[in-house]
Amino acid sequence: MGDGVGFETLVAGLRANPGLGAKADIGTVAAALGLDGASAVPVGDDCAAIPDGDGFLLLAIEGFMNGFVAGDPWFAGWCGVMVNLSDIAAMGGRPIAVVDALWAAGADGAAPVLEGLKAAATHFGVPIVGGHSNLKTDRGQLAVAVLGRAKRLLTSFDAAAGDVLVAAIDLRGRYREPFSNWEAATDAPATRLRGDLAVLPAIAEAGLCRAAKDISQGGLVGTAAMLAECSRVGIALDLAAVPRPDGVDLGRWLQSFPSYGYILAVAPAHVPAVLARFAGRGIAAAAVGAVDASRQLSVRHGAEAALIWDFARDGLIGCAPGGTTAAA
Repeated sequence: MGDGVGFETLVAGLRANPGLGAKADIGTVAAALGLDGASAVPVGDDCAAIPDGDGFLLLAIEGFMNGFVAGDPWFAGWCGVMVNLSDIAAMGGRPIAVVDALWAAGADGAAPVLEGLKAAATHFGVPIVGGHSNLKTDRGQLAVAVLGRAKRLLTSFDAAAGDVLVAAIDLRGRYREPFSNWEAATDAPATRLRGDLAVLPAIAEAGLCRAAKDISQGGLVGTAAMLAECSRVGIALDLAAVPRPDGVDLGRWLQSFPSYGYILAVAPAHVPAVLARFAGRGIAAAAVGAVDASRQLSVRHGAEAALIWDFARDGLIGCAPGGTTAAA
């Protein structure tokens, strides 16, 4: 494969990806709350989409791993804004405002996180309008929420058999070690970042796509799994087609969390127009797979193929309308 590992080793790594396994926690919490994909506001999407007038209010929240907040507090603050804005964009929306909840051991411990939050809010042009703080705890912890609005939705529930899976990722970055976070934002011009996020709502409003997700902690493969489960479809990924930076190991890349990365399920007739929208922003985009009716997530590289997940047998996040035959 040219990446120093064989296909079987690569597949084993994808199946064991802790970011994918962690997604099962969604199902545990959703079941305890009595929520699923058939709820009044379906659970399993990047944001809660609440009908409002001629559009939708979008509400999302992200909590951050303690080790990440302790190890890179400024970037954790920055990500508090950035990843929430990505959730809004993934659903075809534009952000309105952000709130945060911060715990820290004193003002000095809070300072770098607050500086990162402020820098990102300024760069992306989205105000922080309030939140909660506690500066008398023994460790730093962070959660950030965002409110947005969409005219037309991109959702996790509308991928259909026959669609083409498109991946769009900003490759103009580098890893922020030691985590597998592909960082392509902190030194980018503010106008470029804002314009890049606007591509997703523009695609939705033009009627070019109905289903999308931002690539999250589970990487591209884990994100594809959630999309397949929520839409009750199968996805066959062509790993060789995934846009990837030069010199980056494929196994690590497929499990990475890019600062700008999305998958979209697009009708074949609209694929050229969708790819052109991203290309016009200098963002790498390609058709990376096919959506089918199998309810299985599979991967292939050249002549080799493997099954990653069978949703007809086992749920992952347990939020598909109608549920699964086995509890998540």
